[in-house]
Amino acid sequence: MALYDEENNKLSIKLVYYGPAQSGKTTNLMRLHDILRTDLKGEIMLMETANDRTLFFDLLPLGFKAPSGLLIKFKLYTVPGQVVHDSTRKAVLSRADGVVFVADSQRTQSVNNGESFANLEDNAARVGIDFDRLPLVVQFNKRDLANILSEDEVMERWRAAPWPITFSSALEGQGVVETFNALLPQVYDRLDGEFGFQQTHGLSRDDFVRQSTGQTAVDGIA
Repeated sequence: MALYDEENNKLSIKLVYYGPAQSGKTTNLMRLHDILRTDLKGEIMLMETANDRTLFFDLLPLGFKAPSGLLIKFKLYTVPGQVVHDSTRKAVLSRADGVVFVADSQRTQSVNNGESFANLEDNAARVGIDFDRLPLVVQFNKRDLANILSEDEVMERWRAAPWPITFSSALEGQGVVETFNALLPQVYDRLDGEFGFQQTHGLSRDDFVRQSTGQTAVDGIA
């Protein structure tokens, strides 16, 4: 799904934060934007139409180059969580190369989490994304609140899931980078077969992850 611009030898990768309303998708994106080095990010932009809103920013607006000279850039998006905005969610999800599903850890939100995840799977099919091959991380956010599912409960409920499960308090900036880093190796593996990151461009998975995060100096990441 990544867009390759042959004339400029540029690859644009699209990542989407998906989940129920008020789960913390926007906060994740804004905290990630805060954490990244200034020279690695563009401005946050908010698109609003008919009470709809979609937040996005360019990560690495100048990009980074693989040893071959291939320029790699990212665009990060959130989707509106409200049920009435399903058409916008489909549009934003279209051509996504990876997804962070942001779940709400509060016990009262389990049904909403499940319905939103089912909606993600349905919409992926509608926009032509093979859900079984989609790079995906499930993040349980709002760990700073009371009356939340314990980590053991979450892992028990999701024990059959093939995707990484992360825990975060995006409001406090905890777990935001870790979630992003859990998605990047999957994105690399998914696109390597199509674009030959290692064989054609000399770009290893470790270098892809390191340069994609801009060596963020958070939680020991250097």
